[in-house]
Amino acid sequence: MACKSTVAAFFFFFFLISLIEPGLSYEIQSVESDCTNRWIHIRRLPSSFNLDLLTNCSEYSLYDNFCPYLLNHGLGPKTHNRSHSWYRTDPFLLELVFHRRMLEYPCLTQDPTLANAIYLPYYAALDALKYLYGPEINSSSQHGLELYKYLRSDAAEIWDRYEGHDHFLVMARPAWDFSQPLNIDPPLWGTSFLELPEYYNVTALVLEARAWSWQEQAVPYPTSFHPSNLHLLESWLKRVRNSRRRSLMLFAGGGGISATPNIRRSIRNECQDNTTDDDASVNLNNQQICYIVDCSNGICEHDPIRYMKPMLQATFCLQPPGDTPTRRSTFDAIIAGCIPVFFEEQSAKSQYGWHLPPEMYDEFSVFIPKEDVVFKGLKILDVLQSIPKAKVRKMREKVIELMPRLMYRRHGSSLVLKTTKDAFDVAIDATLERISSRLKDVSIQ
Repeated sequence: MACKSTVAAFFFFFFLISLIEPGLSYEIQSVESDCTNRWIHIRRLPSSFNLDLLTNCSEYSLYDNFCPYLLNHGLGPKTHNRSHSWYRTDPFLLELVFHRRMLEYPCLTQDPTLANAIYLPYYAALDALKYLYGPEINSSSQHGLELYKYLRSDAAEIWDRYEGHDHFLVMARPAWDFSQPLNIDPPLWGTSFLELPEYYNVTALVLEARAWSWQEQAVPYPTSFHPSNLHLLESWLKRVRNSRRRSLMLFAGGGGISATPNIRRSIRNECQDNTTDDDASVNLNNQQICYIVDCSNGICEHDPIRYMKPMLQATFCLQPPGDTPTRRSTFDAIIAGCIPVFFEEQSAKSQYGWHLPPEMYDEFSVFIPKEDVVFKGLKILDVLQSIPKAKVRKMREKVIELMPRLMYRRHGSSLVLKTTKDAFDVAIDATLERISSRLKDVSIQ
């Protein structure tokens, strides 16, 4: 019953938005000084491609019930009643969060011929559930075809104008989940959305991109921190800057318990070796050497209280790859002012170029090749303890400087906060630049 009431409330919200969307967009445009080359048209899609998908929030027995996390337009419920900025956010609901923020974008136009880009409010990750966990698992090559048929049958001139090169959408899962080769029998994991020739020209914003594809670009995983005004953001930045770092390094995650050599097992072994007694667990700076937050079986996924306080008290946060190279924990750590330690370039450096320029990585993070740790006996502790204190302080300041552009602020934020670009703003600016460049490259303009 609670799930149904949650979805009903969510539907009611979007019903209201559908009535006031034009007025909302034009009202906000009045505070924007220049929309030149920044106009976006939101393509109106049947509800079967977005809102109707929310009614299945508890339908898939092999997938978590995401009904409770639809609250607050996809940010999830607050961590506690008095919270102003912290929510139990599910990162796979980024499509809803992004859609809500798009309705506040200051340069919306109802005329697609005036638009520099076309946004498709299609909840691709939610629609994929029926192929990943539901009854259509053997038809995963069909994912996206119904949308394409609609785009070509309803106002086809919008698509045909640039053959989809000016279109973009958000797909709130790693690109690997949409990259199953066509005509594979039996089907492998995932759907074939990104393998369909029909979508080769569309820009897809995903949580993790493939290294070779030009279709997608990785954007930050949503954390649980969504401030609504500048005061709340500055208060958190002050807390992060003043937090006492009692642990040298921290790992928040699961895995590492198998007998097979891997980076997570090496991390756990090194942490256990340095926490066997009081003398071994404290270094010369009176810090605990290693701290583990056990997040096995997904117990941390919607509970930021479990890991944010330990991250606030740690100097370095270890970010080993898991099933895929990237981790939401990377962004949780940065929000906590904890310097990330990467073991694969695919974990971030070759992923989030819009938000974390590759040339900056030495300024805010540490890279240790996982092969050196797993197979050559390199100790993570030795690497981290060799970094001078002055450099550590500079790295933390850089992390704090980058923090605002990696968070997704709450919808309806004050205009003062809107002068600070967040992950959404950075993604939109870069998407517009990407589409403009692509149109020039294909000589369509």
